[in-house]
Amino acid sequence: MKHRVTIPMMVVGSMFLFTPTIDAQNSVVVTEETVTVVDDQHCNTTYYNTWRDGWFLQAGAGVDIPAMEGFKEKKKVGITYNFGVGRWFSPYFGLRFSGYYGTIHESMPQNYTLSWRSANINADVMWDMFNSIGGVDLSRPVSVVPFVGIGGTYNWRFRPQSGVNIIDDNGNLKNNAWALPVSAGIQVRFRLCRYVDLFLEARAQFAGDSYNNVAYDKPIDINFMGTGGVTVNIGGKSFKAYDPCAYNDYIASLNGQVNDLRGELATTVAALAEAESQLPCPEVKETVHVEKKATAVMMSTVRFTINSAKVSQMEMVNVYNVAEYLKANPDVKIVIKGYADKNTGTSSYNQKLSEKRAQAVYDLLVNKYGISPNRLSKEAAGSSSQPYGTNDWNRIVIFSQN
Repeated sequence: MKHRVTIPMMVVGSMFLFTPTIDAQNSVVVTEETVTVVDDQHCNTTYYNTWRDGWFLQAGAGVDIPAMEGFKEKKKVGITYNFGVGRWFSPYFGLRFSGYYGTIHESMPQNYTLSWRSANINADVMWDMFNSIGGVDLSRPVSVVPFVGIGGTYNWRFRPQSGVNIIDDNGNLKNNAWALPVSAGIQVRFRLCRYVDLFLEARAQFAGDSYNNVAYDKPIDINFMGTGGVTVNIGGKSFKAYDPCAYNDYIASLNGQVNDLRGELATTVAALAEAESQLPCPEVKETVHVEKKATAVMMSTVRFTINSAKVSQMEMVNVYNVAEYLKANPDVKIVIKGYADKNTGTSSYNQKLSEKRAQAVYDLLVNKYGISPNRLSKEAAGSSSQPYGTNDWNRIVIFSQN
């Protein structure tokens, strides 16, 4: 969850960390504090969803190919149907319950075919290999999903050909069998749209030698299953992403603005101390009339993102404050000076970029807020001058009185 309250509270708290001190010569010491941003090494995007998201249904059909008694015998193919329901807990891992029903035909070493009905249910852990290795992309057209699982199988209605019956040690006819097979397989998904995928799936089930009521040859009975069908993603594939570094540029911008305000406050405190030192002696009473004048706070900077001359919504408040200040002080003229980060781009490119940034602010003041062009002038410093020691803070426009 993105915390919308944390950053403003951090900024307000950091403003109270400033304490200006004045010595006998009226010098001012300013301690700059910054809000710590997240280290880029920890900027790992986290994906999450609610319990309602990530569900899917699967339905399909395919074939059974047993490899049990007589691995060398000619293989018979049976028909199977499957249905599954599952949920992706992340873009990487999911859990599915799938059921199969069909008829299995097996060629026996005694030259007859054994047929029976089979139904089983499996719990599978699924791994989206492409999202894990190639990065999360919920609209990827093809995905490969290996899986492993465990399940339960019930086989019944055994029908040997040629009059052969399966008899237990007590002489009773064996007509059903239970098994707890483990399985592994791989699924390939083909995306049709947000809600529907086609899939092809291969599964191998491994069970004890009595899976088909016959104990012969190899100690493990294997049943290969190949199916294809449709996956319906309920609500679409939906995951929300959280990037802990998403606010880094915004925090850095707020740090710069807070430090600008600290500097202005320190200058004001020094000027006030200087003025107080020149006041007349206490016995001289003098009434000073102060004319109140409507003013607006003038924010001294407008910050930009990398390689951009567009004023963001967050920075529009600073342009608005400058416009209000100019409206309240009709005799004031200002210089709009653009800068660029010297670590990004060439000198010539940065010169043009700083001109565009100054022009963007100029256009807003004139066209949006109705400030007369005669009161504004533009300058572009490019990256030849860097007002701040932190490079990415120099993607900026600074105002000064002319």
